[in-house]
Amino acid sequence: MRKPKASTAAKKRWAATKDEKGSSKSPEDLPKQSTKATSKGKRVKAPPKPKQEPEFFPEKRNLEDLWQAAFPVGTEWENMDKLQEINWNFSNLENAFEEGGELYGKKVYMFGSTEPQLLVLNGEQKVILIPIVVAVVSPIPPSDKIGIKSVQRENEEIIPMKAMKMAWVPYVPLEDRQSQVDRLHTQIYTLGCTQRRSALKLLKTERVKQYDYCLPYFQPLKADDDEEDTVVNIMYPLEPPIVCDFDWDLDDLEEFTTELIKEEALPEDQKDAFKDYVKEQVRERKKAQKQSREARRKAIEDMDPQTKAAFENMRFYKFYPVQTPDTPDISQVKVPYINRYYGKAHVVM
Repeated sequence: MRKPKASTAAKKRWAATKDEKGSSKSPEDLPKQSTKATSKGKRVKAPPKPKQEPEFFPEKRNLEDLWQAAFPVGTEWENMDKLQEINWNFSNLENAFEEGGELYGKKVYMFGSTEPQLLVLNGEQKVILIPIVVAVVSPIPPSDKIGIKSVQRENEEIIPMKAMKMAWVPYVPLEDRQSQVDRLHTQIYTLGCTQRRSALKLLKTERVKQYDYCLPYFQPLKADDDEEDTVVNIMYPLEPPIVCDFDWDLDDLEEFTTELIKEEALPEDQKDAFKDYVKEQVRERKKAQKQSREARRKAIEDMDPQTKAAFENMRFYKFYPVQTPDTPDISQVKVPYINRYYGKAHVVM
């Protein structure tokens, strides 16, 4: 078989090669070699990717979410999200648990609440819900009950916490959350609520409203000012309702009613009905005070010495958010009052 003839270009390359190197290779042997050489191009390197700057996140503080763990008792469900609209800072609460702080090494039970105040935020005056945290220093839980009472509700209820899906639960600091909870010896308990917001639509309106009127209950050994108060809150059912306070020690009911008529707040034909309503409110208030005194007397009698000593030595700390450039000025609205059951805090932070 005859060999295929080499191309003219191949012959010329052979001739040039022979002249330069004296090679005796025939043109028939060159195509394979030359083709391989010309088909392979240079590899182009891709430009190096720009280096990305590492992204840094601020390190979370060990007790950063402590104030949020304390359920804001008595806050309307629709207002819960408003607490997250402002970057509240409770570093004062965190510092209280550090060495040298007011709560360091102590057993503490905490609950949250909110106080509406007219404040200036971003140059605009508006009603803002201020979150507060109450810390109770005590070797035992201050109570396992919840009080339900408001101006709109005629009767006061004292019910177990579990009836409102509430309970004291241990708080685990961030650095310990990878550990087994049952092995931790925690000193901090917060009032938690397991009621799911998504399930509220399945509840009756009256049941949902109960949460709005909840107050952490406490039965002190000594009577507070409210128990001996001679003032009743009046909300007489008219359109609009008559809302006022009546002091059965200082106010004369006849004069009080006549004055309301003169001010055109009360129609003349409602005079007798209004007086009967006020008398009924006074009777209910006196009855409630008597029951409270009796309940206190019985509670003290049934207490063992250790429990009685714990109640006598309980201390209440009320924490407000600290001032930051992102938060409204609350320095003029801080008060020691907690609620009708706890009375006033020993310390306001």
